[in-house]
Amino acid sequence: MSLDWLQPAERVTALPPYVFARLDELKARAREQGLDLIDLGMGNPDGPTPAPVVEAAQAAIQDAANHGYPPFEGTASFRHAITSWYHRRYDVTLDPDGEALPLLGSKEGLTHLAMAYINPSDIVLAPTPAYPAHFRGPAIAGGHIHHLHLSPDNDWLIDLGAIPDEVARQAKVLFFNYPNNPTAATAPREFFEEVVAFARRHEILLVHDLCYAELAFDGFHPTSLLEIPGAKDIGVEFHTLSKTYNMAGWRVGFVVGNRHVIQGLRTLKTNLDYGIFAALQRAAETALQLPDVYLHEVQSRYCRRRDFLIDGLASLGWTVPKTLATMYLWVACPPGVGSTDFALSVLQETGVVVTPGNAFGPGGEGYVRISLIADCTRLGEALERLRQANIRYRPVATVDA
Repeated sequence: MSLDWLQPAERVTALPPYVFARLDELKARAREQGLDLIDLGMGNPDGPTPAPVVEAAQAAIQDAANHGYPPFEGTASFRHAITSWYHRRYDVTLDPDGEALPLLGSKEGLTHLAMAYINPSDIVLAPTPAYPAHFRGPAIAGGHIHHLHLSPDNDWLIDLGAIPDEVARQAKVLFFNYPNNPTAATAPREFFEEVVAFARRHEILLVHDLCYAELAFDGFHPTSLLEIPGAKDIGVEFHTLSKTYNMAGWRVGFVVGNRHVIQGLRTLKTNLDYGIFAALQRAAETALQLPDVYLHEVQSRYCRRRDFLIDGLASLGWTVPKTLATMYLWVACPPGVGSTDFALSVLQETGVVVTPGNAFGPGGEGYVRISLIADCTRLGEALERLRQANIRYRPVATVDA
């Protein structure tokens, strides 16, 4: 029997294709044609999960006590590990019984938070470019997205002064993310102080995604929203273990902050999922307790790749700022070439995969994001392929009047 008469809900049909799913299709087609791909598209770490974490998971899986449904609010030991980690990293005190909630990855939590707090037509402030969950989640919930356009002229920081007073008065939630995906921009503490003051003045819920907190270089230490006095009164902060600990496939994250906001998210999640397998929570505890030497090794690895790729792109005409955090470079397309066209031409002509900037919203047009998820040998091969294909950045020539 045909189901041609059955259509998905408008919340589904209104969504554009998820860019990474589309890229997967193109990559599969290229591989079928025998092309050796160098995939610098998704932010999918290329290293293994640390051995102590894997060993902790193996041991926990053998324990029959972990084979049943986990507590909806997560295991007490994982919540304590989260709040202890926060205190060590940021000198922020959190109550594990109400101010920390384990998640099936931060993407799940961000989207479900939008569903928990955004009503149809509520105004949501979301930067562009941005991680898609920051604007797709609110859109699925029926919110009206007011895009905050980021610009290199303002170091890719949100310009709070550009938000119309009427919009600020009506806005319910502000999503933001520093260190930033996709631009790799970082924000000083003073910026966070301004955001908190703005949100308190206009009674706006702050949702900060601190996904790249540990991937920082050159002595830079990212600020946690919750370090700012008064932030916990009006905000929550999301983390993931995917990037720092090479655990993207494990789907473990958490949210911390205002207990009222977290309770609303927990209430929704009790109706949608049963939480994280308890054995994985035990492994996640181990990750958060790893010595700093592991973190320093991860940071050094990405820092070497950053420097190598920036230097290589410079030889092809690109000037890319030396980022202080994340696993990305945000690279301008050649003048006159759109993001999608450039990413497709690079893929088709060289087998190198990059992400078109417009995948991160309209503010990403004119850029591509390159992930530092290959070693320097492989990055060098990618650069050589670009060179051989004569793919370079050529500024538009100017003519003196």
